[in-house]
Amino acid sequence: MPIPDFPAQTANLTLPGPAGPLEVAVEWPDEGVTPLRLVAIVCHPLPTEGGTMHNKVVVMTARSLRELGAVTVRFNFRGTGGSAGDFDHGDGESEDLQAVAEWVRAQRPGDRLWLAGFSFGAYVALRCAGTLKPDALIAIAPPAGRWDFAAITPPACPWLVIQGEQDEIVEPQAVYDWIDGLKDPPEVIRMPETSHFFHRKLMDLRGAIKHAMKAWLPEA
Repeated sequence: MPIPDFPAQTANLTLPGPAGPLEVAVEWPDEGVTPLRLVAIVCHPLPTEGGTMHNKVVVMTARSLRELGAVTVRFNFRGTGGSAGDFDHGDGESEDLQAVAEWVRAQRPGDRLWLAGFSFGAYVALRCAGTLKPDALIAIAPPAGRWDFAAITPPACPWLVIQGEQDEIVEPQAVYDWIDGLKDPPEVIRMPETSHFFHRKLMDLRGAIKHAMKAWLPEA
């Protein structure tokens, strides 16, 4: 299939992927926000538990970054929504992210690239950080203790971890223990009274992302 151009306005498209077509949504900042030379790819949670690029945490993360001036790219991992293939326990999904990132960089060579992910999506983003070398990374509820984080090399860039203190799926202490063992730890935001899916806390998540990431923005 042909490789699509990076759209000059908000659009849905299909991108060739390692296991077949990938469903992608590219969104530009709203009118009144100056777009920066920055593209942020946001990865969704576990497909086998209902995770898609339409997950509310993923959508809010992308919205928050667009309000800062980023162009955002959400996509469905293989076997999810309109993306071909089957769930591959993080291996194939890492290949999917790499394919999307390579397309972004080929199409927007002058832009900075940020990676973001929620839960399983944070795991995939972290797995790929050493290869993709993003300019910044956001890991929301990274599932330490549920997936193998031993081989993950932390990104050599500014990065942020946001963790709910009442997460019922990812054990918060497992996340903190993992971070405590890192040579170059991230900035950490602990959100009190916050569950895994940020119920009634999405606006707080938005504020946390915008406040933390503002310092890492490129110049307009």
